[in-house]
Amino acid sequence: MVSHQAPASLAGVRGALQNAPVSRPAHVRATRQRVPIRLPEGRIEALRILPDETRAGLPPIVFLHDALGAVSLWRNLPERLCGELGREGLVFDRLGFGRSDARPAPPDQRYLEREATERLPEVLRQAEVASPVLFGHSDGASIALLFAAAFPEAPAAVVSIAAHVFIEDVTLAGIDRAAEAWSKTDLPVRLERHHGEKTESVFRGWSETWRDPAFRHFSAVETIRSVRCPVLVIQGENDDYGTAAQVESIARAVSGPVRSLILPALGHFPHREDPARILSETERFLSDFEV
Repeated sequence: MVSHQAPASLAGVRGALQNAPVSRPAHVRATRQRVPIRLPEGRIEALRILPDETRAGLPPIVFLHDALGAVSLWRNLPERLCGELGREGLVFDRLGFGRSDARPAPPDQRYLEREATERLPEVLRQAEVASPVLFGHSDGASIALLFAAAFPEAPAAVVSIAAHVFIEDVTLAGIDRAAEAWSKTDLPVRLERHHGEKTESVFRGWSETWRDPAFRHFSAVETIRSVRCPVLVIQGENDDYGTAAQVESIARAVSGPVRSLILPALGHFPHREDPARILSETERFLSDFEV
């Protein structure tokens, strides 16, 4: 099932970081509980999301952040989504991000695959999370799709926001603008609020890996053909890091049921630009596919 409802830039990066709170907002319908997780390479900062009221038997939601993201940059979305849906959740900083330990080496050409097939399964195992709904943004969405492809029986569903399954010219142009902002604006200072002393590693790990000519041929299109769980594919119409071709490629490639939405007037961060719409679409998707 494919239902199209309408066909990353300096402005997008700056808007995503502008006034993003580091601490948890006061008025939410769920609380956070730290989960101890340690990978061979270091400690992972992970938090379980516990709604005030939980509906029994529903798969938990696992949040996977973007290439410059962290737990703090989700703002209160995990509490809002889990609270409104009555589902437990898990949100964590990948190794090298946020409050997790630094990664031992810069990301290589296989870093998305490695996160999906090695680190994410171990995080889920230690957190005792089974059959999750993977809710990923950008890199996190690509990781969610690759996990669902590698372990087709594991996820209950995937919510993919602004995923990349191949590299476009617009993607590289957006990264070029972000790199310019890194050198000419206060972007490093704003990122440091979320990543501390790891900030430069986070930014260069993204910008240099994606602009490496050896990475230009990255494609996950064939890999994700083994995805069988329901997939919701969301992208902003004005996404400066990808075109509708990303959405169309995912929708054609996956083997299970898929719903695709291109949202007018939204950019690379639709869950921050219009969180109510993303919450509503996610709730409708999970209900319609009985997840």
